[in-house]
Amino acid sequence: MTEFLVRHFVKEYTEIEKVSVRTAYGVLASVVGIFCNVLLFAVKWTIGYLLHSISVMADAFNNLSDAGSSVIGLVGVKMASKPADQDHPFGHGRIEYIAALIVAFLVMEVGFTFLKDAVGKIRDPEELRFQAVSVVILILSVGVKLWMCFFNRKLGRRIDSKVMLATSADALGDVVTTTATIASVLFFRITGVNIDGIVGLGVSLVVMWAGIGIAKDTLEPLIGEAVEPEEYARIKEFVEGYEGVLGSHDLIVHNYGPGRNMASIHAEVPNDVEIETSHEIIDRIERDAFRMLGVFLVIHMDPVETKDVHVMQVHSQVEQIVKALDPAVSIHDFRMINGEEQVNLIFDMEIPYEYDAKRQDELKTTLIKLLQITDPRYECVITAERSYVASAKE
Repeated sequence: MTEFLVRHFVKEYTEIEKVSVRTAYGVLASVVGIFCNVLLFAVKWTIGYLLHSISVMADAFNNLSDAGSSVIGLVGVKMASKPADQDHPFGHGRIEYIAALIVAFLVMEVGFTFLKDAVGKIRDPEELRFQAVSVVILILSVGVKLWMCFFNRKLGRRIDSKVMLATSADALGDVVTTTATIASVLFFRITGVNIDGIVGLGVSLVVMWAGIGIAKDTLEPLIGEAVEPEEYARIKEFVEGYEGVLGSHDLIVHNYGPGRNMASIHAEVPNDVEIETSHEIIDRIERDAFRMLGVFLVIHMDPVETKDVHVMQVHSQVEQIVKALDPAVSIHDFRMINGEEQVNLIFDMEIPYEYDAKRQDELKTTLIKLLQITDPRYECVITAERSYVASAKE
């Protein structure tokens, strides 16, 4: 069904790097969400009214809030697709995150409302009525929500959309809450004990937790999150794949909405090559990165020694000492100023985020002592910095 909908309603559905195609995916997901959730709301509200069940009605209004969320998502996707202008040179892509954040607060508000209702039902329970057809309809609604979960997850992974993945997680939460509602009705049928208020309380907590999860997922790119290791490797390998580039480091990626990234990176080039030649290579990489990766890339050139054997040996020696001292630390931008009585070693040292100032100082002091054991003339100028790459997730 998912592929059928994509092929019939998304033109050029394989060209997912295009903003227009991503927008079409977002519109499709929103329209499907609106249709399914409104249908589920109507059915569940009717059942809840007939059964006098707060848990069923809470579940129904949760579906209505999901439909409202889909409407907001639809508006957000359309607004996010607006092209760049003078006031917003990087486009309007972050509106999609803002829309998702609004959705998150709506979900939490619905959960809180039914939390109060559930507490009232626990204090003053109302009579429940059992109807087998109602249970069957609720079971069918679980199937619909489960399909919506897989539908949004598949599309979200295809176009790398945090909003769709959050919607998928929300749909999975709905599966849990509706299943709990069915269990409360069946429990009443079997035992005659009304646990509707307790189950409604659990449903409301799950709904609020889903809202908090969506808010967290959408706040991260708005605040500014580290680049994922996979994206880091993709851009780094792309840059280093060009002849004339010896290595790269200090990659920073700024996200301006799904599929809208600006990045900067330092590329190491031989110091004995004409600057015009290296500059031409860098210009070509920047153009190709935008055309092939969809990334607006700015590259800073770092000249490195490739002919002086002594400098290269010292560089390798420093790297080995650093790795033996702490495998989590690395160096780059190495320069050496050789003199008769003093040799200056100048380099940047990349350290993990969890290292505090005291540990940084201890690391620097120990490294300098180890280097001076090798050659007492060494004087080090070390700049400590942290990586902009997220920790790899297991």
